[in-house]
Amino acid sequence: MSLKKAALISFDPVAYTASLKVSGSSKSYLENITVARNLPESELVPGRGLAVLFFDEYNPAEAVVVAVFA
Repeated sequence: MSLKKAALISFDPVAYTASLKVSGSSKSYLENITVARNLPESELVPGRGLAVLFFDEYNPAEAVVVAVFA
C-alpha cells in the first residue's frame, strides 16, 4: 500500500471517478480512479492536488482518491 501525490485532470460527478496525473511520472495519466464520496464535488476542479491511496501499486483499479489540496 502506498500514498502518492497527483494532479486532477478531470472529474466525473456521475461515476465519482477522476482522471489524474501522478507526480513524478512524465506522461502517464490514470483514468477512472475512484474518488472517496466524502470529498465535495465543488473541490474537485482540474489542477487541484490529490492524495491517492494505491492498495496495489501495479493495479490502478485498486486506487482511491482520499484527499484534495490546493
